[in-house]
Amino acid sequence: MGELDGRTALVTGGSRGIGRAVALRLAAEGALVAIHYGASDEAAAETVAQIEKVGGRAFAVQATFGESGAVDRLFEGLAAGLADHGEDGLDVLVNNAGIHSVSSIGQLTEKELERLLAVNVSTPIFVVQRALPLLRDGGRIVNMGSAATRIANPLQIGYTVSKAALAALSPSLANELGRRGITVNTVEPGVVLTDMTAGWTGVPEAMAGLESITALGRIGEPGDVADVVGFLAGPQGRWVTGQTIDVSGGTYLGPITGS
Repeated sequence: MGELDGRTALVTGGSRGIGRAVALRLAAEGALVAIHYGASDEAAAETVAQIEKVGGRAFAVQATFGESGAVDRLFEGLAAGLADHGEDGLDVLVNNAGIHSVSSIGQLTEKELERLLAVNVSTPIFVVQRALPLLRDGGRIVNMGSAATRIANPLQIGYTVSKAALAALSPSLANELGRRGITVNTVEPGVVLTDMTAGWTGVPEAMAGLESITALGRIGEPGDVADVVGFLAGPQGRWVTGQTIDVSGGTYLGPITGS
């Protein structure tokens, strides 16, 4: 039996990358997983198929974050999918969906920043708000932040600000929801091998540079992050709340003194 047998989970941005790895991890522990996606029907269907192939349960829900009414569409689809599986409540919410930006302070436009804040900050807040009536006592909320908030990168200024705002949400929510046994935490990955990072992880020189500033000497895999989310979502994570957890393999901790 899995640690999440009989539980339900919603993973936003769950059709690819870190989100897919999280969805697979939660499903492997027995959860019925609602996989939210924004654009690719094919990617979402593939993720559901991977879960079902090994005996898990999942369904896909489409909503394009940043568009008017997206959160409403998400929860309409979630309610319908849960009902189809004989469920009406939620146990785990993973706010993983987000967008990236590579702009310096001089390049950042008002439109770009507005979109970053809408997708990376406002949407997760309202997803939590809508999820609370469904979220059972003892539930889990995990927000996907970024180690960019700790590592000063002038080319990620808007993205960093948005992820810092998301991380600030967890302690206040944890304090409010703790009496219901609901934990709220933020996980902050470093560079992870996904399609979002393919632009520079496919360059050998860039990879070597990233590996050289990472204590564990390699780039992260989606499963490295998913395992931490799985811990927080399961019974062993019951006494961790209001925390921001760095999951970067020790990226940019300081000078590398030797091998």
